[in-house]
Amino acid sequence: MQHPDALVYHHPAWLSSLEQEYRQSSVYLICEDADGKLLGLFPLIFTRGVPFRKGNPLSGPRLSSLPRTPLAGPLTTDPRATTLLLEEAVRRASASHVRLQIKAQGTELSGLVDGLVTKPWRLTYLLRFPENQEEPFRVPNSQNWAGIKRAVNKAIANGLRTRPAETEADLAAWYTLYLETMRRNVVPARSYRLFQALWERMRPKGLIRLLLAEQQTAAGSRIIGGCIFFYLGQTVTYAFGASQTSDLGLRPNDIIFLQAINDARRDGFRILDFGEVPEGEDGLVRFKSKWGSEPVRLYRYYFPGFADPESSSDDSESLLAGTVRAIWRRLPLRLTSWIGDRVYARL
Repeated sequence: MQHPDALVYHHPAWLSSLEQEYRQSSVYLICEDADGKLLGLFPLIFTRGVPFRKGNPLSGPRLSSLPRTPLAGPLTTDPRATTLLLEEAVRRASASHVRLQIKAQGTELSGLVDGLVTKPWRLTYLLRFPENQEEPFRVPNSQNWAGIKRAVNKAIANGLRTRPAETEADLAAWYTLYLETMRRNVVPARSYRLFQALWERMRPKGLIRLLLAEQQTAAGSRIIGGCIFFYLGQTVTYAFGASQTSDLGLRPNDIIFLQAINDARRDGFRILDFGEVPEGEDGLVRFKSKWGSEPVRLYRYYFPGFADPESSSDDSESLLAGTVRAIWRRLPLRLTSWIGDRVYARL
């Protein structure tokens, strides 16, 4: 995909993986000129929505670009094509009596179609690499850089090394850590089917890497953490992470991200997207900011809108609140996977 604004989430491999996850009905809108030249595309998927929380963006069926995806929306080379694609998406959503949802990184879609409401969303954190990438990477803030070096040195002293996952057995071992991480953070877990599909469809194209933190001891080696990164154009995108709770003190995340940054710079990428952060997650903000990343606002668009779009919550984490949080952390991992699978089937 050569478009400068193309995201890995526009790639057919990601789209087919989403379809395989829950076999949802997809709509792929395209816009062409009179000569048949492609001016734009707009991937959308129908989803059922949760059967409760009436009046919330997650309630009721939606036509979304895209569900269970941080960013998507129309990808065009002509502003007129953007408007035409939006109008067609609104028409289809209205004809199906569902709400249209679009996820974007800017406000460029605002005002293009009557009734399309813009909602500020979370912040994502982008690390932009300097023009001269021959110099070794270091964080401008000397205090943060000193802390990162201490963490990485501690990881190395405790026998940690990083390596890319090589087999599906590595992926399966990582998924167990992922379930534990999601239980610890009180967030529904994605199904293993999704990660299998990503492994099968994206890895052969060089679009995905699972970077593992492995501890070497006299008794052998064991995987204690790992992060999935996507690669497209000039951007590396952090997508999913997992770590053994009891081993967090060994600092696997620090050694993984430093390796990911050095790999990205070596391979000529210009941006590492650390991903969005839910409100109130100050620890995540500190971790992502210490590498020198800068916050960038994301947006959600809805048609029709809500009476108070600013206060509407639209995240799966909010589905697990109150007393459920205390219970969730005590559930068996297989049960959290089963529940998460049924939650995401509606999102």
